[in-house]
Amino acid sequence: MAQRLKNIKVVGLGQASFDFLGRLPAYPHEDHKAELAELTTGCGGPAATAIVTLSRLGVGTSFIGAVGDDRFGAEIVGFLETEKVDISFLRSIPGCMSQVAFIAVASSGSRTIFWHPGTAPSPEPFEIDLSPFTGARVLHLDGLKIEASIAAALQAKSMGMTVVLDAGTFREGTNRLLPLVDILIASESFAVPLVGNTSDAEAIKALAAFGAARVVITQGAAGSIGFDGGEIIRQPAFHVKTVDTTGAGDVYHGAYIYRFLTGAGMSECMKFASAAAAFKCTISGNLKGVPNLEQVLEIMNHAK
Repeated sequence: MAQRLKNIKVVGLGQASFDFLGRLPAYPHEDHKAELAELTTGCGGPAATAIVTLSRLGVGTSFIGAVGDDRFGAEIVGFLETEKVDISFLRSIPGCMSQVAFIAVASSGSRTIFWHPGTAPSPEPFEIDLSPFTGARVLHLDGLKIEASIAAALQAKSMGMTVVLDAGTFREGTNRLLPLVDILIASESFAVPLVGNTSDAEAIKALAAFGAARVVITQGAAGSIGFDGGEIIRQPAFHVKTVDTTGAGDVYHGAYIYRFLTGAGMSECMKFASAAAAFKCTISGNLKGVPNLEQVLEIMNHAK
């Protein structure tokens, strides 16, 4: 196993979920019914989707987390194995329920997510051990398990790894994790508890003040903005026919890391990540739409 782990370049820690995805013409009113036009299942979760994105782009990856020993956990484990993600440190906890989500996708491509976190306990800080990953360059966190994330980030920093955070929601303890982050990729709402509803420039500079060398705020159909100490970079979204936005932000994170590993600067990382997220939006289903390298480049070339 030691030799195999040496080939891992990115380690992810966070959530993996079993997803039910239903398509419907429009959301029903409260206390009404709606027939689903399509129902599919798959694996999801912020960190897991980003790690699978990297794997499909040809990067050696490993996922740290926990699932239950139920059928949903078995599906998650099987899917990650199929995607060539190392799961040596993905625990299956006896008697526990795995995380499950139901995602309702409207005809516009927008989605509403209902989820249960499951009962499988996340790794405790003392259980985190990144020492086997001697060749890893990046630790990717979704920030949902704060104490485990902080423990992992501290180890990663001591090993010379770059710490990347998918910052979806500002939670209790997030302020303790942020100073350990090198690349912060946040949602539009993440900075609101810090600076309120303010300008893009004020929000991204407020996030940068925590110490990350690179900060990105994703803005959905409006694209993304980035800051690395110089001028604010604006990356428009690629125009595609949107079928399903589920997982697009997670794909963005994985694709950004991929381009970062090649030595690209901020602007090129954002452009590549935006193209990958755009491709995801053209395909129904979370991981079904995760692109390979050729598919990302095709989106970028069509935009020229």
